[in-house]
Amino acid sequence: MANAVSGMAVHDECKLKFVELKAKRNYRFIIFKIEDQEVVVEKLGSPDETYEDFTESMPANECRYAVYDFDFITDENCQKSKIFFIAWSPDTSKVRSKMVYASSKDRFKRELDGIQVELQATDPSEMSLDIIKGRAL
Repeated sequence: MANAVSGMAVHDECKLKFVELKAKRNYRFIIFKIEDQEVVVEKLGSPDETYEDFTESMPANECRYAVYDFDFITDENCQKSKIFFIAWSPDTSKVRSKMVYASSKDRFKRELDGIQVELQATDPSEMSLDIIKGRAL
């Protein structure tokens, strides 16, 4: 289960909760963190939470992975949704933490089948709602 390169394992709950977000839409977002050489679920956002609730849940000085189920209306007036994978690596986080998250990201993302858009952010402006909307369309 662990990746030979980063030595990182992915807790089963990560995959199970992602499937629930994708298939059942039980969650608006999931925030993951690396703890004791394993990716674990840190927070689940209920379906009625907003993008602002999501961004406020991200720690200012620590790296995280997150998935966000973004609902939007196209120019043709169609209701759609896209699942974003966000790699949050703030400039103010520790260098070692940034390295661990960067080296484990691709492997973790492969565990989550159904990611449609990937975004990397080092400060809140890089994952603003306008940027999410722009990437979704």
